[in-house]
Amino acid sequence: MTAATMVTGRAHRRIRPQRVLLHAFLIVTAALWLIPILYAFYTALRPVSDTIQHGYVSLPSALNFNNFINVWSLAEIPYYYLNTLIVVVPGVILALFLASLVAFAVSRFSFRFNVALLMMFTAGNLLPPQVIIVPLYWLYLAIPIPEIIKLPFVGMFPSDNGLLYDQYIGIILIHVVFQTGFCTFVLSNYMRTISKELNEAALVDGAGVWTIYRKVILPLCTPALAALATLEFTWIYNDFFWALLLMESGAKRPITSALNNLQGSFFTNYNLLAAGALLAAIPTVIVFLALQRQFVRGLTLGSTKG
Repeated sequence: MTAATMVTGRAHRRIRPQRVLLHAFLIVTAALWLIPILYAFYTALRPVSDTIQHGYVSLPSALNFNNFINVWSLAEIPYYYLNTLIVVVPGVILALFLASLVAFAVSRFSFRFNVALLMMFTAGNLLPPQVIIVPLYWLYLAIPIPEIIKLPFVGMFPSDNGLLYDQYIGIILIHVVFQTGFCTFVLSNYMRTISKELNEAALVDGAGVWTIYRKVILPLCTPALAALATLEFTWIYNDFFWALLLMESGAKRPITSALNNLQGSFFTNYNLLAAGALLAAIPTVIVFLALQRQFVRGLTLGSTKG
């Protein structure tokens, strides 16, 4: 085979119709995702007076960062960042920790209620949160915060009413309850791909169950944990439903409340709202970029083992 023939063959392979269609699909999909974000950024850079005069679909007469500067102070973005992180960070850590314990038990050991236990945790994801609004609301008004929970979080209970209602810990617990099932399902499937010979080797070396979980299985689940941490951080961070239902004090609510406060009764400055939404999205983007490599590995590695 001559060099010219090899070059022609490679060129022919590079322009296969399937590959062209794949790239076209990826380009269109990326554009559909990016256009709203770029348009929000474009709107945030325009003064509201310019938008009112020329309309949202028009060329700008001026672009500046005044909306970002104004919304930073007007919506108290730093304060609501802190409010949100107080809920998100403990919520993600606790959900992943509990889910990893259950997943370890149901995937590494065989016992009578193995499958039933996994199904019980997974079934919680099938229940719409709206179904339990009324009973949960009354439960939060009736259940006091146990002292064993209050002591480590003394600084998190300003104007303490002694109840789960209107407290950070109450929002953390409801997120943990609803997210643990999904995390258990993902982690148990991932742990099943890990060879059980590792357990046996660790037992021969004298390791206990806790040591096997902490030093053998958990390090191997880093990609899955990183992928789940990224997803859980985003889901809990963007939540407004539970904070609206289970919190009375506006000063304790997450950053989604800050965006909601920017809407007026008779007029809404959408340029300011777009700037606030972009600022609110920064922490989730940072988390994704920080865990990007592990996130991709977690989505793909478990499906290729076995």
